[in-house]
Amino acid sequence: MRFKKLDLNLLVALDTLLTVQSITKGAEQLNMSPSALSNSLSRLRDYFEDDLLTQIGRRMVITPMGESLKANVRNALNNIESTILVQPSFDPKTTDRIFSVFCSDYTQTVLAPHALEIVGKQQSTARFQFLAQVENPDEQLEQGKADLLIIPSDFVSSRHPSKVLYEEEFVCVVWKDSKIAKGKLTTEKYAEAGHVLMRPAVVKKDFFETSFAQKYGIKRRLIATTFSFASLPALVIGSENIATIHARLARKMAKVWPLKILPLPFDIPPMKQCVQWHQYRNNDEGLIWLIDTLKSAAINMDAE
Repeated sequence: MRFKKLDLNLLVALDTLLTVQSITKGAEQLNMSPSALSNSLSRLRDYFEDDLLTQIGRRMVITPMGESLKANVRNALNNIESTILVQPSFDPKTTDRIFSVFCSDYTQTVLAPHALEIVGKQQSTARFQFLAQVENPDEQLEQGKADLLIIPSDFVSSRHPSKVLYEEEFVCVVWKDSKIAKGKLTTEKYAEAGHVLMRPAVVKKDFFETSFAQKYGIKRRLIATTFSFASLPALVIGSENIATIHARLARKMAKVWPLKILPLPFDIPPMKQCVQWHQYRNNDEGLIWLIDTLKSAAINMDAE
C-alpha cells in the first residue's frame, strides 16, 4: 500500500531500524532476511533523500534526519494500531492479550498480587509481563514496548495521560535488636547511621538525594546499594544500619523479618504512585479494563 508514493510497509522497517540500529538484529526481529531489510533501507534512503543510518566502524548511527523521524514514525504506528488494528471489543474472559507493565519490584510486591487476585476471580485469560524500570520510561510507551507504566508522579511524562493510583508514605526500618531501634530516631541519629539504598544502574541518585538532601542538609553515610527495594529490609538485619523505604513495603516485610519500623525524623510529602499510558490508546478497552483493575487493587491492598 502506498501513500504519497511511500510504501507504508516500509514504515515498520524504518521504525525497527531506528530502534535497534542494526540490519542483522532488525531482520531477526521482523523475521526477514538481512538482504531484504537492507533493500528496504535503500528504498527509504531514496524516498527521504538521506542515509537515515550510517555505518561508523562496526556500528550504525542515526543521522539527524533519522532522529527527527524516529518519534513521529513510532507515533504513527501506535496510532494505526490503536485506532485501526485493535479489536473493537475486549472480553477479559476470552482475550489472548499479553500486557507489558513497566514498574519497580516495590510495585510488584505491594500492588501486583492484588491485581492478579482480581484477574483470577474474574477468570480472565489475560497475561502479564512485569518489566524492570528504565531511565526514560515514557520512551517505552512511545516505542510500543510498554502498555502501561506504574511510576511516581515525579517521573510522569506530560506528553501522555496518567492517573494517580494511590499515595505512599516513607518510613525507616532497622533490625529490632539494634541499638538504633531503642528510643526515638532523631535527625542526628539518622544522619550518623549507616544506610542501605536502592539505586538502580540507570539512576545516578536515589529519591532522597534528588528531592530532600539539600532541603534538610542530610548526607547519608552509605554502606551498601542494591537494585531491589524488596531486599533493603533484609540488608539491615544484624546491623546498626537503616533503610528508608515505602511504608506498605515495610509493613509487609516486618511480618517475616525481625524489623522495627520507625518514623522518619523529618516530614516528607507522600509519593503519588501513578499509572500512565500512551496518548493514542485512550480508547483501548483492554487498557481501560487493566487500569480499572489496578485502581481496585490499590483499594484492596489497604484492606489486608
